[in-house]
Amino acid sequence: MDQPRPRLMEAARRIVPALIVAAALAACDPVAATVGAGATVGVASSQERGVGGAAGDASIRAEINYYWLKHDEEMYGNVGLTVHEGRVLLTGKVKTPQQRLDAVRLAWKADGVKEVINEIKVTEEGSVGNYARDVWISTQLRTKILFDEDISSINYSVETVDQTVYLMGIAQDRAELDRVTAHARNLAHVRKVISHVRVKDAAEGGKG
Repeated sequence: MDQPRPRLMEAARRIVPALIVAAALAACDPVAATVGAGATVGVASSQERGVGGAAGDASIRAEINYYWLKHDEEMYGNVGLTVHEGRVLLTGKVKTPQQRLDAVRLAWKADGVKEVINEIKVTEEGSVGNYARDVWISTQLRTKILFDEDISSINYSVETVDQTVYLMGIAQDRAELDRVTAHARNLAHVRKVISHVRVKDAAEGGKG
């Protein structure tokens, strides 16, 4: 079985260095990344998952990206990856069912993965216009939840594929999650909103 290079995995698994946490925030939570690198550790500690959780997610992300890049550069470029508390959300588009299966299989190889949520689409369709629209939707939603005082925006990740919005993270309660979902549904061009968000009380009770 192929194993990641020791130096890569050693760097990915470090919890203390702020650079690892910064990578986790920038890649997995663009809203949090807007705070700036100088406040990275403080931002991570204010998230429900904490500094250790953010760094652990960065380790998982680095390992999955390594497997994907080694297996298929096209997969690495076309499949979106979000990691939160060991839960891995896969989005994006691939051309064949086999590529979809391989992306999931390789994600499960990473140390610390608790769940893989497969939202990858198999399709030949795609255009620059569609991509630009998806980016616009994600940016608008992140901005709306960032400035909504009733939402702890730092705990949410947003991905948009083909005008379908995917949400991941931890909600303080059901009312907060409903506000986030409403913001998404009210945006122009959004066709569907799919939530993989855990409600805090439910998560603490062990029933996500």
